[in-house]
Amino acid sequence: MHIAIAGNIGAGKTTLSELLAKHYKWTPHYEDVDQNPYLNDFYNDMQRWSFNLQVYFLNSRFKQIIDIRNSGKTIIQDRTIYEDAEIFAPNLHSMGLMSTRDFTNYKTLFDLMVSLIQPPDLLIYLRASIPTLVNQIQKRGREYENSIRLDYLQQLNERYNSWTSGYKMGKLLIIDVNDLDFTANPTDLSFIIDKIDAEIHGLF
Repeated sequence: MHIAIAGNIGAGKTTLSELLAKHYKWTPHYEDVDQNPYLNDFYNDMQRWSFNLQVYFLNSRFKQIIDIRNSGKTIIQDRTIYEDAEIFAPNLHSMGLMSTRDFTNYKTLFDLMVSLIQPPDLLIYLRASIPTLVNQIQKRGREYENSIRLDYLQQLNERYNSWTSGYKMGKLLIIDVNDLDFTANPTDLSFIIDKIDAEIHGLF
């Protein structure tokens, strides 16, 4: 089974993936942030590095999905290949930070890849307000994230909400995390687990 967690920067995807992997004895697949050779450059000069970064993510997540389907295990994945193409790349294009030529090239590559893979059995979307995202980003203290602008986060949030409202590829569970602290509060984590249990039982 393939479970995936989607959400904006700072929504809590990695933390929740860790907690759910531990609870359910699932195998986690994380976003490869530390090994990404483009992230620092991208946040310093988005226009120059946007295409390179998005192709790197596309390649890395496509490989992840192939590995997930070949593993025979239940995997929980931190962020999906769809978010890159439905949220991040079009947002960069609309901001003038990725050329139309590069975006078209990128989208063609994505469409080809997606025709060869299956979507997750369950997609969990962590919905968060801008103050929640900013608080989380500041708490984890990644240096390259210091320059992320509020309007950039807001544009991503709008795209996330639009994408999930029309999501038809499989089961979708939306969790509003603004009033939840699933890291420190076991009751909040149990609340999420109960919701996931209800969705998973419907998969069989």
